[in-house]
Amino acid sequence: MQISDRYNRLIYLVKSDLYRYAGEITFKSFLNTYIREPGFNVLVWMRIRASIKSKVIGYILFRKRIKFGIDIQTQTIGEGFYIGHFGQIIVHNQAIIGVNCNISHGVTIGISNRGKKMGVPIIGNYVYIAPGAKIFGGIKIGNNAVIGANAVVNDDIPDNAVVVGIPAKIVSLKGSDGFINNVLNK
Repeated sequence: MQISDRYNRLIYLVKSDLYRYAGEITFKSFLNTYIREPGFNVLVWMRIRASIKSKVIGYILFRKRIKFGIDIQTQTIGEGFYIGHFGQIIVHNQAIIGVNCNISHGVTIGISNRGKKMGVPIIGNYVYIAPGAKIFGGIKIGNNAVIGANAVVNDDIPDNAVVVGIPAKIVSLKGSDGFINNVLNK
């Protein structure tokens, strides 16, 4: 990928993330959101690091990850990612997260190293992941799904499902409408 293509992709991703937070794409809204929203602050540096391989940028991102308690790799995260509350967020570096997804504090998306569900999760588009949710293994979370607070998901979840509990059980098929706001392209 050429430098201009990487730059254009970086700008597009940051703009789509900004729109999820601010509902608009202006320089003023960028500065305001960057200063006031720790999740967006870290996300901007993660997007930059994914586009530009630099030790300095890597160090800045490392410090921000420690400061805000967010450990996410953005290479496999779609545009319009929204971190609702920062702190104790861990996403495995091979997990795939679709476009316009929300994630809250205390969420872990991790690997399973053995068994039938060995691997990392693939999370669809427009998925809302509530605080404290844990998602493990080579499973698929369908589009427009809602993962309830403190749910433990270790099995596939269909499109439009709302799941809660330990282990997660489907309680509704109403999906994530109303949970996912300020979407740039739908």
